[in-house]
Amino acid sequence: MGSVNVGDQAPDFSLEGTSGTFRLSEHRGERIVLLFYPGDDTTVCTKQFCSYRDHEADMSSLNAKVVGISTGTVASKEAFVAKHGLKTELLADEDGAVAAQFGIFAKRLKMAKRTVFIIDEQGKVAHKHGNPLSLTYDDVDDLKKALDALPAAA
Repeated sequence: MGSVNVGDQAPDFSLEGTSGTFRLSEHRGERIVLLFYPGDDTTVCTKQFCSYRDHEADMSSLNAKVVGISTGTVASKEAFVAKHGLKTELLADEDGAVAAQFGIFAKRLKMAKRTVFIIDEQGKVAHKHGNPLSLTYDDVDDLKKALDALPAAA
């Protein structure tokens, strides 16, 4: 499976998560930020999602639905949320199939590469940014800049 890039139609998927079932196609008409991350309760991922928690007002002003996606179970995500008081909805891509659809699954490590995809109101990829070694992440300001750079909804 090749990589999904800006301008491509985002592959539809349905995953269970900390707020129930999430199906991408059910969110047409709104902007969606997909935050693929390597794993629950790991050092950089914890910093990433705690930064979103600590900037909750800024996150809610993004005018987009934000979800985190990684391998692991729903129970693992629920424990991660509970331990750190996280606010972001987290989705369980247990076998990495969704990350593979987006072309960012690291087979050898059995995890997603840290990547942000912004899906526009028509279901197309409007922004993609990867953090190659997964040592850094896009903070709320990065997400805001990326969303602000998109054309207004048609």
